[in-house]
This record gives sequence, structure tokens and C-alpha cells, in this order.
Amino acid sequence: MQASSTKNKSAKKSKDKVVLAYSGGLDTSVAIKWLEEKYNLDTIAVCIDVGQPGDMKANIERAKSIGAVGAYAIDAKQEFVTDYIWPSLKANAMYQDVYPLSTAIARPLIAKLLVDIAKKEGAAYIAHGCTAKGNDQVRFDVSIAALAPELGIIAPMREWVMTREEEIDYAKDHNVPIPVKKACPYSTDENLWGRSCECGILEDASVEPPEDSHEWTVSPQKAPAKPTYVEIGFEKGIPVSIDGKKTAPVELIKILNEMAGQNGVGRIDHIEDRMVGIKSRETYECPAAIVLIKAHRALENMVLTRDLLSFKRSIEQRYSELCYDGMWFSPLKGAIDAFVDKSQENVTGKIRVKLYRGSAEVVGRSSPCSLYDEGLATYAQGDKFNHKSAEGFIYVWGLPLKTVASIKKTTKKPAAQSSNAKKKSATKKK
Repeated sequence: MQASSTKNKSAKKSKDKVVLAYSGGLDTSVAIKWLEEKYNLDTIAVCIDVGQPGDMKANIERAKSIGAVGAYAIDAKQEFVTDYIWPSLKANAMYQDVYPLSTAIARPLIAKLLVDIAKKEGAAYIAHGCTAKGNDQVRFDVSIAALAPELGIIAPMREWVMTREEEIDYAKDHNVPIPVKKACPYSTDENLWGRSCECGILEDASVEPPEDSHEWTVSPQKAPAKPTYVEIGFEKGIPVSIDGKKTAPVELIKILNEMAGQNGVGRIDHIEDRMVGIKSRETYECPAAIVLIKAHRALENMVLTRDLLSFKRSIEQRYSELCYDGMWFSPLKGAIDAFVDKSQENVTGKIRVKLYRGSAEVVGRSSPCSLYDEGLATYAQGDKFNHKSAEGFIYVWGLPLKTVASIKKTTKKPAAQSSNAKKKSATKKK
């Protein structure tokens, strides 16, 4: 984690401090003034870079000009990849088997860094710009409570429900400088692991997502006519190389986002169950995530035993739900992480993926830990399998079912015979 800090020398020390997750946008910019007016708090603005667009230095300068007594710019991309993305990749985390959790797994990291700054600055509160209808409020609040239960949490957008126009008027009335942006009909969130997009025409679930809602991926119809092949090297479940070249974690994801995105890979259109009980239509672009999860699963299929693979698959969805639901720091997730790490000891090898017009297809595999034996699998010359053993195996394997069937046959009496027996018994009694 790399951080830079600046402080406003005119700050009053008598007020309590609040650490604000600051994006530089309209909501969190007006929140600086609102926190001072509503709660009489000094705000420390914290910008955290997890791979989203924007100028971090410009953001903290804007925060100071609005009235923040302190401002931090933290480059957290490396920590995001190694401590959050890689663990979720090893667990093949896909919420409802569709969404790679790009936004969800960034929130606990941001919460952790906010807590770190709050402790450093002696702040009494942490504030964020999440609304009352979304998932992120839960992720922030629960993560902060898990790490620092003594800190208060303030969510201005939950208390102060205003339209965008009303917020702009408030900013003008209070001399809050806000960035002038081109009007956009969508609400988006971006980081290294993916881009989410919602609102506007996307709220009509019957309508195909317009092309202007996508930024990271080209339309599959406009993707190159020839496929692109990429080989990804893994060590203990973690991607370490592209086409045989060792690649740093952040750079590896950036390269795959670009490569897969150019081939139209990574588009997701999903009706999603939010924690607050609402079904929402979400679209995502997660090129690198889709490619890496497919490649990782394929390598696991090659090196894990059947029972280990089956059990791991059975808990991956539960793991995904914990991440989605803001339970990153829960004891259950920690216990599952320990199991997943153990399962990855032999997940080392190379996977070749074919990227072609919206699809990512695994087309080659190799591993020093492979359980695939061509001599046992082949039907050609060189077959090492002992064919005589099959009969004995099938006998033992099917013996329980054969036994059950035999018992059913001997205990079941024909209906006609049972009826005749009852008549004879009645005649004897007379």
C-alpha cells in the first residue's frame, strides 16, 4: 500500500474527526460540507485506488478546497490483487454462478484502509457515500464493525435523500467545486477485476443492453475474425505468467482485460438478488476475471482428486455468497479460506485459452501435478489399464444395489396370493 497525505493547516482541533471514503464525485464532495453542517465534524477525505479511472491527486486537492482537514491518496491496487482477488480466484468465486464479485471484494479492502486511517488520525467516525437500496452499504458497515466496533458509521446518502439536481443546487449554494462530467444515463463502478453498469434503460429487463453501456469489451460481432490464444501459468492456484513470461499481478490482470476485451469476452447480463431483498438487473464487464476463473477451474479438474474437487465445488457458492453479503472478515470465510489454500498445493501448471468473438474456451492443459495419465485413458496402443479388473470392480461397486433388489424380491408377495390367504383364514374362524 502506498499513501500520500496532506493536511489543511487551518483545521480546528476541537472537533471530532470523520474519515470519509472519497471518490471525488458529487455525492462525496457535498458530503464534506454536510458532515460539518449536520454533525459539526472535521472531515478527512481518503481516496483509494483499486484500479478505477480518475485523478487521485486532483481528488484530494478538491477535497481540501471544499474544507477537508486532511486528505489521503492510497494506491491499493497491489494489495487488492494479492489479498482479495487471488483468494477469490482460488475459490472460483462467482455469485449465483455468474458474477465474479468485482465490486463486492473491493469494499472490504476499502473498509480496512478507512479503519487504518481512522485509527491513525484518532477519528471517531467513518463515513461513506452508499445509498439505502444497495449492497455496498452493508459491505462497508459490516466490515468496519468487524474491524473496529468502537467507530461510529455515518452514511449521508441514507439520511439525506436528494435528487442529483438538488445535490447540484446544494453544491452551488455552499461553493462546493464539483467535476463537470458528460451526462451519463448509467451508474457505473470500476476496478481491476471488473466494471459494473446499471440504471437508465438497463432497468427494463426486456431490453438488450445498448452498446454504449459497454466500455471494456468490443461487440463480439465486431471482434477479430481470427481467434487469439493465450497461455496462463499458475503456481499453487495463483496466475504468475502469460505466454511463458513472468508477469506481476496487477499487470497480468490489465493485460488479460485488454486482450480478452478486444475479443468481446467478459460481458455479463444478470438478474441479481441483492441483500436488501430487491432483484436488480446488472450488467458487468469482467474480461480477465472470466478468463482466469475458467482457466483455474480447468487446471483444478486436472490435478485435484474427484472427492476433493467435488467437495470444493460444493462450497464455492457459499464462499461467493459470503463475499457478496459483506462477510469477508467472518470466521466462516476465514475457515473456508484455509481449506481453499490447502486445496491449491498442487494447482500448478499451464492452461491455454482460445479467445474468439465473446467466448473463452480452454483448449490445452499441462501440469507437473497432473492426475491425467494418457496411458490409462487411451484406447489406442500403449493402453496400461488392466481390463480384467473391471468385472470385479463392478461386482463390488454394484453389490449393495444387487442386495437390495434381492431382498425386495423375496419379501414382496403377489397381491392375488395375499387375498386368497385372507379368505382361507376367515373360513377357518367360522
